[in-house]
Amino acid sequence: MLSSMCTEPHPAARRAAERFLATNPGDPASYPAVADLETQAIEYLGEIAGLETPDGYVASGGTEANIQAVRAARNLARDGTSADGESVNVVAPESAHFSFHKAAGLLDVELRLVPTEDGKADLTAVEAAVDEGTALVVGIAGTTEYGRVDPIGELAELARSVGARTHIDAAWGGFLLPFSDHEWTFADAPIDSMTIDPHKVGRAAIPAGGFLVRDRALLDALAVETPYLESASQASLTGTRSGAGVASTVAACEALWPAGYRENYERARANAEWLAGELSERGFPVVEPELPIVAADLPQDLFETLREAGWRISRTGRGELRVVCMPHVTRGTLGRFLADLDSYR
Repeated sequence: MLSSMCTEPHPAARRAAERFLATNPGDPASYPAVADLETQAIEYLGEIAGLETPDGYVASGGTEANIQAVRAARNLARDGTSADGESVNVVAPESAHFSFHKAAGLLDVELRLVPTEDGKADLTAVEAAVDEGTALVVGIAGTTEYGRVDPIGELAELARSVGARTHIDAAWGGFLLPFSDHEWTFADAPIDSMTIDPHKVGRAAIPAGGFLVRDRALLDALAVETPYLESASQASLTGTRSGAGVASTVAACEALWPAGYRENYERARANAEWLAGELSERGFPVVEPELPIVAADLPQDLFETLREAGWRISRTGRGELRVVCMPHVTRGTLGRFLADLDSYR
């Protein structure tokens, strides 16, 4: 499995998930033990993402967290309409995850996609796209196709210039970036919300996404009353949620933060650089990896032959081979992949 951004849960995360399978953090008053664990999970995610007093919740994944970011910004922006009565807009780079298209359709907001330069948001294009109707500017910290990191600080400044909020999608990159030189956290820029998924590189069990906010007002903007539950209100998108995901997040972070995650990052980076070098030596054009995703231009017939041989690989939007160097992807696995590639050329 070379195309997935999820991986095998840590053994401690697996055990914790099994223990809390029948709990629902969507009703924290009824399930106080898992509610306490969710507080711990958010504290861990806040520490990883540079947020001193974190708030948020453990979501089903990056799609839910991204939808919630758009929903909160829309709800807080002029009652959901622009000054001239039109729907508010969200500005995001064309590299943004497809969940933002879902959010725009569900929430009746205009999604303005802007070009990228070397896979990163083009700031000139963002500046031209934002206006008084912009509720949210989105930056990506680890794009799903190429692992690129947008200029987060500059995006936040552009958002502030028009009174908009800033959301960072670090669903995949959030557990890799703390060990890099990138500036992407709440401590680095005045961002308002972030998606960061423990069930990806964080090695928690699925489902375990993370939605973090700097200001409680964003959660309050999402809350609805729940009169027949023990809890008075609920800010999450789904009602019933996975206590297994919450518990496994805490267990994975306890086991791996920070040294284990650093080891995962360094191994993945070394594997990505090695694979990129091997593919380049074989004459395939390779996109230089920034985070551990390798993209290379393989002939279509070779790509299909490798899939037929059982390799789970995917393509980028431009049709390139895409390999995600997750914790379960070892140097030995990549070596076997290259051996098959050589045999089918």
